[in-house]
This record gives sequence, C-alpha cells and structure tokens, in this order.
Amino acid sequence: MSILERNRSAWNQESSDNGPWSRPVSPEVIAAARRGEWQVILTPNKPVPRDWFGNLAGKEVLGLASGGGQQVPVLAAAGAVVTSFDLSDVQLEKDRLVAEREGLSLTCIRGDMADLGVLADESFDLVFHPVSNVFVPDVLAVWRECFRVLRPGGALLAGFMNPCYFMFDLGELERSGRFVVKYRLPYAEPDSLAGEDLLRWQSSGSAAEFGHSLETQVGGQTAAGFAITGLYEDWWSDEATPLNRFMPTSIATRAVKPGVPGERS
Repeated sequence: MSILERNRSAWNQESSDNGPWSRPVSPEVIAAARRGEWQVILTPNKPVPRDWFGNLAGKEVLGLASGGGQQVPVLAAAGAVVTSFDLSDVQLEKDRLVAEREGLSLTCIRGDMADLGVLADESFDLVFHPVSNVFVPDVLAVWRECFRVLRPGGALLAGFMNPCYFMFDLGELERSGRFVVKYRLPYAEPDSLAGEDLLRWQSSGSAAEFGHSLETQVGGQTAAGFAITGLYEDWWSDEATPLNRFMPTSIATRAVKPGVPGERS
C-alpha cells in the first residue's frame, strides 16, 4: 500500500471514529459566524488572528487538507466562497454534512494536497491549511501548488508541527517521564523506524508522519515565491503530549504571493 493510500485509510478511520479533528461544528457556531462572530484554528488551540484573513465576503478560499466539518464551514458561513480539498472521503463528508444542514454553498474535492492539478492557476484569494503537511513526504510540492493556485496578493495561512517534536521517544516519555532523544531530523515514517518500532508501525494502520525541517517549512514557502508576513507558535495539551509542558509543538505562518490583488501574473 502506498503512503497516500495508507494515510487516506487511516484518516477515514479516524474520522469515522469521530476523533478530535472530525467533530462537526454545531448550528450555534454557524449562526454566530453568519453574525460575524467566528474564529478558526491552524494549530491545536490558538485562534488565527482575524487580520490574517482580511475581508472574507466573497473571497474565494481553498481549505487545504482541512476537512472534518470544523473550519471550512465556518469560513463559508462568514461569507467566503469555499472549496474543501482533502484526502479523506469521510472528512469531506463531515464538511458536506454541515453545509447541507446549514444551507451553505461548499465545494468538496478529494485529492492529494501535494497535487492540486484539478485546480486552475490563480483561482483562489486565500489558502487555509491547518496542521496537515505532517502527512506528506514532500512539503515543497505543497508550497509550490499553493503558490500556483493563489492569485497575486493572495495569502497562504498554514499550520505545521515544530520539527523538534519528532526528535524524542514519546512512548518512553509517557511511560517514565524520561526525555530520550531518539530520532534524527527530518523525521520520516517508515524510514526513521527500525526493529520493533517499525513492526509496530506497520501493523498499526496509523497514518505515516513526516517531521519536516524549518528550512523546508518556512524556507520552502519563500523558495516557492511567498513573502512571510506573520508567524506564531502554539501549545497543545498535556493530554496530547508530555512535550507540551516544555515547548510549543506547532507553528503557524501567514505568507503572501507578491502582486496586486485582482491583477493576473
């Protein structure tokens, strides 16, 4: 099974099990968004600054690997024209569920975040991309595709994991509280695993994860042509990872494609 199909299957199962990123928002949240009272997240907890979005009314937004009925329906209710693009069939069904329940206009497309070939050049004003490129081997391809589909002056809002998260033996940390640096960065499954760790991962059915370097996460955006205009870090929870007691586990950036909005390159 390819990495892509493994991750599709893993996220279909995660969504079917109603994991934390697969629980559709309530009618009350959508009603508030229609009144202009809304917030969304790129990382586990910290709301994205509203000024990162600008005026959403009529803005064409791509929710990239952001399915699950949580983020893109809120943006649609806030006035954006939204396309949800996700690898998981079940995550997209959660978006459709909220859209149909609330009478929202929302387009859903299933596919690989590193290959947006079905989307035209310069067709979006904003790309909203929460922590999810942890599931692709080549993050540079993601940034190139985001740059291509954005119009001049458009913005990419992206969340991603702090690479340091992947250095440690998290199982040992949970068992004993001991910090054991175990993995060389950048981390990649299954290549970074061996022995019992590899056998356990192979039989688990869990999604393959990739701990990309800051050079490819941040530098990769600038190499694609973006200008970084904002950055913040976020903490998770002690229940999610013991590392939360010591370091922020994720980062979010705002990056802009050079040019004047409304002008085609």
